[in-house]
Amino acid sequence: MSRTVLLVEDDGAIATVITAALEDEGFSIDRCTSVAARDGNLSARTYDVMLTDVMLEDGDGLATLDAVRNVAPSMPVIVLSAQNTLDTAVRASDSDAFEYFPKPFDLDELVQAVNQAAGSRRDSVEPAPEAEPDGMPLVGRSPAMQGVYRMITRVLRNDLTVLITGESGTGKELVAEAIHQLGSRRTGPFVAVNTAAIPSDLVESELFGHERGAFTGAIAQAIGKFEQANGGTLFLDEIGDMPSEAQTRLLRALQSGRIRRVGGRQEIAVDVRIIAATNRDLAPMIAAEAFREDLFYRLNVVPIELPPLRERREDIEVLSQHFLIQAAEDGLPRRQLTADAIARLEMRNWRGNVRELRNVVYRLALMARDDVIDAASLQDIIGVEQAPGNAATGTGGIAEALERWLAETAPPPGAVYHRALAALEKPLIEHALTQTSGNQLRAAQLLGINRNTLRKRIGDLAIEPDRFARPA
Repeated sequence: MSRTVLLVEDDGAIATVITAALEDEGFSIDRCTSVAARDGNLSARTYDVMLTDVMLEDGDGLATLDAVRNVAPSMPVIVLSAQNTLDTAVRASDSDAFEYFPKPFDLDELVQAVNQAAGSRRDSVEPAPEAEPDGMPLVGRSPAMQGVYRMITRVLRNDLTVLITGESGTGKELVAEAIHQLGSRRTGPFVAVNTAAIPSDLVESELFGHERGAFTGAIAQAIGKFEQANGGTLFLDEIGDMPSEAQTRLLRALQSGRIRRVGGRQEIAVDVRIIAATNRDLAPMIAAEAFREDLFYRLNVVPIELPPLRERREDIEVLSQHFLIQAAEDGLPRRQLTADAIARLEMRNWRGNVRELRNVVYRLALMARDDVIDAASLQDIIGVEQAPGNAATGTGGIAEALERWLAETAPPPGAVYHRALAALEKPLIEHALTQTSGNQLRAAQLLGINRNTLRKRIGDLAIEPDRFARPA
């Protein structure tokens, strides 16, 4: 018996690729490009799965899903979107979508999801939250952030423990706040504690509280962070710096759902969701017995890894604009960045990640003489960042080569970023094809991208993969 799919997608090229892949799996596909045509198809035929884009010819594919639910309440819906924001991911989750795929997506993963959806039956539909916060706490649409957004949406309807990893300044607390604000515990307290900032002999008292007279200086009973967060979320930042004895008591609390104040005898039941974060690699710490392995597994139920800013440079422009708006709301002059200034920001290393970018933007807003900040003004205020490597010995590597390329080609303002990417991308792909004798699957694995993205870039850059194949 043929399985049927309704594909609602106004990008003909994408729709053709999806159709071919699903037909190879034995699906029968009906295609349309608008909300009106979608509703007409649903009234005339029953489908096993619907795939829909968000932005359609005549409306919002997500905003109009109530009409779909009225006609086909048990039909799984898979959402596709080029509007790759946390807001879109949350809307897709709130709509009870079977799966959400930001573009560009891995075609094999999409086909697998359609197969799973076609064989599924929804037993219940959980209501969406009553209200959504006015603004999303995370900013950026880069591919590196899409996995983060998808993981956030998957933990909003449950209380599973989350472990957030990433370098300092990447926004780990913002992710924790997003999970709390958008989830079922949003009406409860959000309590954050930096375990690295508490003296080791006071960590247990901070977390679990203490009774009067428990130790020198304990002149009154104190309520700990666990009790303060009761009914809400407890965010344990820099969990890798927690002392060993406190780790043992934390593990016991997580296992039992009960705590005991320092110096107390009574166990107290607490209802908290735990979100932990660290900028350290816990694996070698576990091997060195500096971090409990059983605690790691208890915390690492749902891992979320935040990318450093250097791996999401395409977000620097929107982040900069966001921080300029914040700076103006905080009383600083309202500023704008020119395209060449943004290009310069995108070229920096950003060792302090998003936190460093925010501080730089605030400094620019404060110190700029003009309302419009160009590359020259930016350089005057924040200086020229030293490229990686030792310039004196000529070991600057790619950064040094980039400086030479910029000096030789002198791309116009506003074109630096895209021209530099184009200049690097083609020889990089050709190198990968050379190393793999033209095998695109192995070349994609070497580059760390999916093969559909590689195939598209090969076409866009007019690369002929056959010429890299070695003769038999």
